[in-house]
Amino acid sequence: MSNPSPIRCIIVDDEPLAVTLLADYVAKTPGLVIVLKTTHVLEALQTVQEGRADLLFLDIQMPELTGIQFMTIIRNACKVILTTAYSQYALAGYEHDVVDYLLKPITLDRFLIAVQKAKDRIGGPAASPSMTEPTAPSPATKPQDTPDHFFIKTEYRIQRVEFAGIYYIEALRDYVAIHTTTGKILSLDSMKNMEEYLPTDSFIRIHKSYIINCNKIDYLEKGRIVINKEYLPIGDTYREKVKDKLKLP
Repeated sequence: MSNPSPIRCIIVDDEPLAVTLLADYVAKTPGLVIVLKTTHVLEALQTVQEGRADLLFLDIQMPELTGIQFMTIIRNACKVILTTAYSQYALAGYEHDVVDYLLKPITLDRFLIAVQKAKDRIGGPAASPSMTEPTAPSPATKPQDTPDHFFIKTEYRIQRVEFAGIYYIEALRDYVAIHTTTGKILSLDSMKNMEEYLPTDSFIRIHKSYIINCNKIDYLEKGRIVINKEYLPIGDTYREKVKDKLKLP
């Protein structure tokens, strides 16, 4: 019986040292082969779109194209392991079915755990006998069912937030305020990231400063949406989208 084909890997990161480290780890791991290691995200994108990769080690924060944008473009063309120095982006991997999420600085043992998860999905050979034991799911590994929550970094902790408990989210200069049934949560994050975290079937942006949970709407009055006794304006540029989403007359 012939050995399975090696898993073709791409490494893309705008930091050369990060590329070098991951390339060294790949070289040490049986069953992996590098097809491309680069700091140029568009070069990596072209290689993936040409069907020349099985597994992508992808940095999230890059100047030309973010990792989230990259995954949106390739649409599951290959398996992805996210790499980043910022833990607040872990939950963005849920919507893109990422294999794992590696927080920098990346150690070899943690790298091997992520690779084994990828091999289990792709069907490649085991990294080593010790890697065949079950491992705890990483924060960004997509569960079998649709997630009902996400995690957000606050000043003192990483807070679990249930989708169903959110009334609305408000932009406050450099912060966002998540108004929930149990209180207000402040985070140094962006409305753009909030839109990526939240399920689009029940959440919609109605204004540059507001994202609402459609399931929490009490009523509409004079061009405003009322949620939990709060009057939230509908921005002119969002009006048609809101009308279509809510199926308004």
